Amino acid sequence: MPTSVRGPRTATAPRGAVDSFFQITQRGSTVGREIRGGLATFFTMAYIVVLNPIIIGTQADSTGTFLGGGKTPNLAMVAACTALVAGVMTLLMGVVANYPLALATGLGLNAFLAFGVAKLPGMTWPDAMGLIVIEGIIILLLVLTGFRQAVFRAVPTQLKTAISVGIGLFITVIGLVDAGFVRTPAGAATPVELGIGGYLNGWPLAVFVVVLLAMIVMLVKGVRGAILYGIVGGTILAMAVEAIANIGSSTVAGKLVKPTGWRFNVPELPHRLLDIPDFGLLGHFSLLGSFSKIGIVSACLLIFTLMLADFFDTMGTMVAIGAEAGLLDEEGNPPNAQRILIVDSVAAAAGGAASVSSNTSYIESASGVGEGARTGLASVVTGVLFLLATFLSPLVSVVPYEAATPALVIVGFLMMQQVRGISWDDLEIAIPAFLTIVLMPFTYSITVGIGAGLVVYTLIKVVRGKSAAVHPLLWVVSALFVLYFAIEPVKQLLGVS
Repeated sequence: MPTSVRGPRTATAPRGAVDSFFQITQRGSTVGREIRGGLATFFTMAYIVVLNPIIIGTQADSTGTFLGGGKTPNLAMVAACTALVAGVMTLLMGVVANYPLALATGLGLNAFLAFGVAKLPGMTWPDAMGLIVIEGIIILLLVLTGFRQAVFRAVPTQLKTAISVGIGLFITVIGLVDAGFVRTPAGAATPVELGIGGYLNGWPLAVFVVVLLAMIVMLVKGVRGAILYGIVGGTILAMAVEAIANIGSSTVAGKLVKPTGWRFNVPELPHRLLDIPDFGLLGHFSLLGSFSKIGIVSACLLIFTLMLADFFDTMGTMVAIGAEAGLLDEEGNPPNAQRILIVDSVAAAAGGAASVSSNTSYIESASGVGEGARTGLASVVTGVLFLLATFLSPLVSVVPYEAATPALVIVGFLMMQQVRGISWDDLEIAIPAFLTIVLMPFTYSITVGIGAGLVVYTLIKVVRGKSAAVHPLLWVVSALFVLYFAIEPVKQLLGVS
């Protein structure tokens, strides 16, 4: 029997088919608590339906094409597919694994896909999504065959923490830059500067600052759904500002003409608030296209990087949720752990197949557990709400960068908190962790940060005579990353164009 951290449970007979199927009474819950928990989880993480389109839907691939195949963004389509996959996979988690854990597009990984993969020379969005599908399939095979443990042990725990922290810092920089809070100065005297000419100028930047401060206040006061409330409230504020001041866009035909204008969406109501969802992105991926575009070695490294970024969070997330809900056994394992991992792995591949990036388990599910959720019924409720949200996708086109990007800063902070898990007085781990963290934002590449950290970690172990402590798989990965960093000189040496 699972042991509760909140006190012993009293065994009671199930009260109906739903109660029996989800073991609601057995786990010390009620249908009402499960419904409230499902609602809380949805409203805590519903921001992803707005945020994911802004991160991946506004970025063209190396050919200048946006998700869906057009030359202009189609955020409503990306939002609809984001909500669809989140809804289906969260429903599966509830029904198959009976666990109060919701899934949606993973933040950090979607940014990596948009800025570190899709923009590589020759790469297209279908090629990038194909890598996500392959990565998800590999993770599923690792779960089914037991090799997951080998991969999990290969990378030191503190380097995994550094990867998460680095992605958080990278997301923060993206948020600040996309909002125009940080910009490249016109004279290029310094790499970056505050706002316009070193000053915060223009109403859009004022909206960004107000929304960021509002999110901070709600966060410190423990308001559940602070990110979603901030985005919604910021959008309403931006609409009011636009209606009064008639600011307009900062760009025309892709050229900057008004630095004080809105950086992306102009906050005006769409013609329709509700619409039949467009799921045109489903199946829009090329499974092996990347191999011919960037080469086998580069493609394999990207797959490994995606797997690394996507794979290690799941165990921590499901254990953290289980601990909060009092569902862990004496060895610290949640019930149906294998099923949880299988659903999570399928979600990764499903996200790529639907062109919305890898889906993964969300720690925001803890908000539902805090409301009393203990079973998969809460996940069913959350999943149904995500499916209903597919009809609200036109509203995404209203949200300006200035109202949405503060969420990236807040999420970056939340991910950055893990930095305390790194032993900074141990140089063997501190230096690789430092390089992993800082190189991600400073090179605008998650791959570079991970690669540098792993290579330097292996190097330090070698020079200190601790080669035996390096996992065999890590030797292979480090060698591949060395080849990755030196690929151009190697090509020249071999006479390969």
